[in-house]
Amino acid sequence: MGEQAAGGLGVRAQLATLALLPVVLGVLGYFVLTGVPGLRPDDGTHRRLDAASAATAVLPRARVNRFDGAAALALVRRQVAVGQRPAGSPQLRRLAATLLPLLPAGRFEPLPGQVGRTGSGLRNVVGVLPGRRPALVVGAHYDTESHPPGFVGADDSAAGTAVLVEVARALRRMPRPAGARELRFVLFDGEEEPTAADNVDFYARALRGSKAYVAAHRRELSAMVLLDYVGNKGLRLPREGSSDEALWSRLRVAAAAVGVGAVFPGGTQVRILDDHTPFLRAGIPAVDLIDFSYRWADGLQDTVDKLDVRALDAVGESVVELLRRLDRPPR
Repeated sequence: MGEQAAGGLGVRAQLATLALLPVVLGVLGYFVLTGVPGLRPDDGTHRRLDAASAATAVLPRARVNRFDGAAALALVRRQVAVGQRPAGSPQLRRLAATLLPLLPAGRFEPLPGQVGRTGSGLRNVVGVLPGRRPALVVGAHYDTESHPPGFVGADDSAAGTAVLVEVARALRRMPRPAGARELRFVLFDGEEEPTAADNVDFYARALRGSKAYVAAHRRELSAMVLLDYVGNKGLRLPREGSSDEALWSRLRVAAAAVGVGAVFPGGTQVRILDDHTPFLRAGIPAVDLIDFSYRWADGLQDTVDKLDVRALDAVGESVVELLRRLDRPPR
């Protein structure tokens, strides 16, 4: 009976199946782009749902030339040459000393009570362009995963760090209006969880630098832009699911104004626990620039050859434009 019933579907069932095929493919495509409900990365696992790579896409070239994409790529190479850079490690502390003078009025901010496995204290690297408060913050993390051994993190975290440094450099060279906002550039230590086992409670165990920064400065801040996976080939940055919609809309307007709007398409990715999350939980508007479809995440193949100078440049020019627009004093 079972076989007869199945076989009795006949031609009409076959035609109905064919008619439903575009719907099924559309649903599968949606999940590939946005993630499967119930398996969102903000459930504490911080694991990525792999999506189809857009690595062959040609990125637009910005119409302006204020940000130095080649210099950003060179800084990525300098970081990757250090090797794996987990929080508190001697190699990360040496890198921090290299990054410090690259930021305006650069200084270290130690993280209270936070030490790495070697016993070294964790510290954020902070630069400031003076202005009125509350301040605008651009952030990125400069540590890497402690696993797998040998992971060098070209996109995660060298790309974001490099774009932040070059955004600060570009804005430092440009004239600013009277009454402009204070701009802060913060390289967070301890974004990654200390060990693989800590994945089970990512928010509690990781994001140490951003949580400490918000705890110390929350009353001084007005908005935050986070740079994470921002350098990969075929870069596409739809809104991360928890990112502030109004601030994201202003970023898309800025990107369109400099000719790279295609890098910031409409639509929304999954919600992601990241260094912008402590800001959001403190009531500070924040956005996370992260291409969560990056297929080489958390692996040994996250190397410089996966990056594109046009991706770095598109993000850098967009963030410079956004900050210039937010910099304008109220009328």
